[in-house]
Amino acid sequence: MEWHITDAQSLAIIDREIGEHIFSPAEYEIVRRVIYDTADFEYKSLIRFSERALQAGAAALAARTTIVVDVPMVQVGITPIIQSTFANPVYCSMDALTRPQKEKTRVAWGIETLAKRYPEGIFVVGHAQTALSSLVDLIEKEEIRPALVIGTPAGFVDVDVAKERLQDSLIAHIRTEGRKGSAVVAAAIVNGLVELAWQAYGQEGVVGV
Repeated sequence: MEWHITDAQSLAIIDREIGEHIFSPAEYEIVRRVIYDTADFEYKSLIRFSERALQAGAAALAARTTIVVDVPMVQVGITPIIQSTFANPVYCSMDALTRPQKEKTRVAWGIETLAKRYPEGIFVVGHAQTALSSLVDLIEKEEIRPALVIGTPAGFVDVDVAKERLQDSLIAHIRTEGRKGSAVVAAAIVNGLVELAWQAYGQEGVVGV
């Protein structure tokens, strides 16, 4: 990854405090970026990668696959690097036109609407557990088959269940375990993955990210 020279000291501290780990070099870049953006070393033990998640995600990014996010904070966090690299379309579930519904939250209905429109997209759920649950429902019904799902919402009610269902889905994914997570974590994972993909597909690394 490309970092500003002023970040070197922070990254050295992260490397020193993480110490030994079981991540591949590419996975470690993602984990380190999350810790850099959150200053929370607990994510070393909370981030999980499914088999070939990074390869699938990088290929989908390079193919200009549509990205669907759950909340504006994720969209704002990833748009600059997306625009300066692969220029994938990025849509937010909160902007999807849906009729008011009592059965589901607005974000859940929005992501369901966009998922049916882009069934093989990249989905990033950083905030809303209800959005992740709706997404997994569609996956389990085989109505969609995403290229990659990033699931990092925080919560107390069924968020761990939604993440476990994502784990069992056989869809390429990156997730956080348990209750912890945030839109910041989701954006950090996407940005790290974009950087890796940009390098892997023969482009120069992005400067100033």
